[in-house]
Amino acid sequence: MSDGKRAASAPWIRTRLRTAPGAAVALAVLVLVTAFLAAAFPRAVDAYETKGLRHDIRLADAGRSAVEVSRPQPGLELPRERREAGVRTPELKRIGGALGQALPDPLRAEMSSVAYGVRTLKPVLATEPWLPRPDTVPPQLSYTAQTGLKEHARLVEGAWPTTPAEVTSTSRAVRGAVTEETAAALNMKVGSTLRLPTAVGGPLTVTITGIVAPRDPGGSYWSADPLVRTPSLIPDPASPFPQNYWTGTVLLAEDAGPALLATATEPSLFWRFPPDASALTGPDGARLTAVVNSLESGPGLLKVRAIAGDTAEVLTGLGHIVQANARMRDAISPVIAVAALGIGSVAAVVLVMTGALIAARRKAELALMRSRGGSLRGIGGRLLAETAVTVVPASALGLLLAVLAVGEGRWWPAALAATGVGLLVCVALPLRTTLQHIRPTLHGAREDMVSARPSRRRTVAELTLLVLAVGAVTALRRRGTSGGGTDLLVSGAPVLVALIAALVLVRLYPLPLRLAARPMARLRGAIGFLSLARAGRSSAGGALPLLALLLALATAAFGGSVIAGIGDARDDAALTTVGADARVSGKSERATLPDELVRTVRDLDGVRNAAPLRVEFGVAMPESAAGGGGVDDSGTDTGADSGGGGDAAGARATTMVGVDPASYTRLARTTGLPDFPSGLLKATGASAPLPEGAKSGPERVLPVIASPAVAARLGKEQHAVDTLSGDFKVQVVGTVERVASLASTNFLIVNSASLEQRAPTTLLLTGAPDPGKLRAAADGSGEEFVVQLRSEERARYVNTPMQAGAERIYLAAVAAGAGYALLAVLLSLLQTAPERKTLLARLRTMGLTTGQGRRLLAFEATPQALLAAGGGLLTGWATIVLLSPGIDLVPLALAGVAGSDTSPVTLRADLWSLALPAAGVVALAAAVAGVQAWWASRRGSITELRAGDSR
Repeated sequence: MSDGKRAASAPWIRTRLRTAPGAAVALAVLVLVTAFLAAAFPRAVDAYETKGLRHDIRLADAGRSAVEVSRPQPGLELPRERREAGVRTPELKRIGGALGQALPDPLRAEMSSVAYGVRTLKPVLATEPWLPRPDTVPPQLSYTAQTGLKEHARLVEGAWPTTPAEVTSTSRAVRGAVTEETAAALNMKVGSTLRLPTAVGGPLTVTITGIVAPRDPGGSYWSADPLVRTPSLIPDPASPFPQNYWTGTVLLAEDAGPALLATATEPSLFWRFPPDASALTGPDGARLTAVVNSLESGPGLLKVRAIAGDTAEVLTGLGHIVQANARMRDAISPVIAVAALGIGSVAAVVLVMTGALIAARRKAELALMRSRGGSLRGIGGRLLAETAVTVVPASALGLLLAVLAVGEGRWWPAALAATGVGLLVCVALPLRTTLQHIRPTLHGAREDMVSARPSRRRTVAELTLLVLAVGAVTALRRRGTSGGGTDLLVSGAPVLVALIAALVLVRLYPLPLRLAARPMARLRGAIGFLSLARAGRSSAGGALPLLALLLALATAAFGGSVIAGIGDARDDAALTTVGADARVSGKSERATLPDELVRTVRDLDGVRNAAPLRVEFGVAMPESAAGGGGVDDSGTDTGADSGGGGDAAGARATTMVGVDPASYTRLARTTGLPDFPSGLLKATGASAPLPEGAKSGPERVLPVIASPAVAARLGKEQHAVDTLSGDFKVQVVGTVERVASLASTNFLIVNSASLEQRAPTTLLLTGAPDPGKLRAAADGSGEEFVVQLRSEERARYVNTPMQAGAERIYLAAVAAGAGYALLAVLLSLLQTAPERKTLLARLRTMGLTTGQGRRLLAFEATPQALLAAGGGLLTGWATIVLLSPGIDLVPLALAGVAGSDTSPVTLRADLWSLALPAAGVVALAAAVAGVQAWWASRRGSITELRAGDSR
């Protein structure tokens, strides 16, 4: 221009975004979702680990979780005034405050529940005649003078214990209080007096001035030492006969501690600090363990002794609680890592596929720029800027949403994950696009998988990856997966298997196409031949889309199998505990069910079958068959003979179960127990039912079905046994692995009709009876009967915070894997969508009908879909087989439930988890092909075939 002004030009980024806003928005949404998932994962792991640690500490017994500092009474060599001053409240409070401030991070005390004072370590025999003596043994009482009684209790009767005058070691009268439970059990009331012997002078008299009730019975103040709240009836260990006596604790006035110095009760000073779990996080577990170890026997103990005295000790079970939590976390982490690495790899591949799709759509545009002198640096820089404008805000928004959605967790792992997603897209898309234009390319080259041969460089690269992957899988198989902790080689098993399968299947894929194309070429119709030719030419069958699908399907199959395995383990554990859908039994082992109760329960609506059982525990086996002592798998003492003189004490105990063969067979069939050979227990001949009132004699021989362990010891011989149901001989006629409602592997099953005492002790029900009516029927027969429901037992296993969090992550992993698999299918088909539209337009000008066009696209997509589905099934199955030896689902399914069966639960391939994702891929491919054909039929051929278009 003559005025020297340059012509204005539109900014490149704004122009591109206005030209293709749909592609920019789609990329931003994909990055947003991926960044959100990547950032939410570490925060979700931190969240469930944090909740799990807090849950375990809060639910643990206060006596285990509290950190207690104790020391003996001041030495006798000290003057009396110094000894008394050392146990008074001001000095105890000063030391307690210093100890609370000296607790190292991350251990913090719940200051509102801190207790300190003086207590007796040696219980005192209480000889007052009004105290209860169950077996003529007087009770033994402990005494404690601790702070905070008024804050942690409410006065029910009488007055708070006080010290009207200063208490010294020469005082012989103090006041105290007891809880409601202690007063009720030990017949105490306001005004009762107790006497403690002293070393010099008369006894110390304790007058009960008040009866109190705990404000928080489960809190640390009352639960750290349960005897402070509730007395206990315990056996006398010094008595040769079974005798019990009461033991409990009397709460003295807060400043009454000096009076205990004159007694022979071994007074001890203590400071109890319940941990404050509200500020703890999951990553603090390792530090907390180190801190507790230091306090117990390390530098921390030296600091405690500098404050509380050289004889101070730190006692706590907090370290064991944290270690148990860490063991569960270490058991769960490898399973979670498999899902994380699998889904992360799928997401990365899908993002790269998105870049490939964008590069394919802009190939002509960038080739034109390159042919007109555009440099690779300039083109790459513009693509980087164009991509960053969309990707960076999407990644930041995904990180923000993850932080808002998952409230607890460290921010920096989430920030690194979201940043990694943004960097991958910003680098991969420009790099992949520019590398295709290093040299200007001529248009019109044909890419046909059936005829084209891969380059040597690609062959070498694929062989290298294949060898590395096979070597890693071989090493993993030889080494095993049960090493504990998170192992990248173990976690990357789905990726390795999917990589091997993708490389092999892509190379083998042309072979069936070539074989199938020959007979198709001789047919009259062109649809079959064209579909195979198009399937071979299409880039949708490349290694990258196939790898994404195989990874997604393998991860989804693994996650689905884990979730199904957890459910199956819980179902099996509930069934083992209850024995059926419902169970009615006595509170004691020997309580029998009345006939009226059995009839009432059997007639309830929803009961399909009722199987009465007579279960008798501790049946001594004859000595001749009791060899091989020890402990069986169920923990039953084998009682090997130790020279006990020939009585039954040396015989191994087993459990006898009397059943009605017909009803028990139906029960076994319904609950999935092993087939029960009921015909072997016919009550005929010598085992025929006894007349009413007749006694069973030792000459009677009853056929029994035994567990394999018992059958191996009894053999085929007859053996006499003595039971509460009668004396008889038994002869093994068959074996079964399990019996309903028993976890023991030692049992004998007999026909209850052959027993002298036939009344059942347990009633097992199948069906869906109303729980209220079932309990009402049991309560109507007395309070000694209890009802157990399989559904309620199953609900006990759901869920600790760590288990629930891990399950949610796996559900999210399965959903994300399915979503990325569908997205991979869409991307692979969208990449060749323009070519298919043009093909249909051209074929319609040659007479192709709409129906034929739909079949053509469906047949074209079928080989790739079947390849991905079959490869996904194979990959998922191989991944599960590879990892199952080292994965135990007990921490995810059953851990934390008292009384649950903790035998290993191995991972098994779940058919639905394998088949449903694979079927979904095939269905989606067919649906997309059908939609594309329908949409193409709505557009005219002129619209698709423009002049000069060389597609």
